[in-house]
Amino acid sequence: MQTRLNPHAVAPKAIEPMLALEAYIHASSLEHALIELVKTRASQINGCAYCLHMHTYDARQAGESEARLYLLSAWRESHLYTPRERAALAWTESLTRIADTGAPDADYEPLKAHFSDEEIVTLTLLITTINAWNRIAIGFRTQHPRDRAPRAEAA
Repeated sequence: MQTRLNPHAVAPKAIEPMLALEAYIHASSLEHALIELVKTRASQINGCAYCLHMHTYDARQAGESEARLYLLSAWRESHLYTPRERAALAWTESLTRIADTGAPDADYEPLKAHFSDEEIVTLTLLITTINAWNRIAIGFRTQHPRDRAPRAEAA
């Protein structure tokens, strides 16, 4: 597979708002570990190798366990995730598969017990943003690195 184009080089002004959303999310009250779990789970669903490489690397660098990363696609069957993470992961799956789910109340309501209203908005922007990055990376056939750490400025 060959990269089609580099959107950062071709249209940097178009990418700036995406990077601003990333900065907002990382400055929010959402924990870094939660952010990386959400990004990884959405990227698993979407099949984005570039983003999976990046976010599993970033999660490990921040201290995330290999077991939690390996079991993430089966989080519902694992006791390794907190109730807050479970609510976020359910919302992640619901919004990532929105054409099939319609974002049901059953996935939204549990958020209220673990997140403030502002955090729910931020979490929703996080999920929206990683889904956009996945589409950009997959659409332009962005290749993940083979022998180096992922670029920090991308998704």
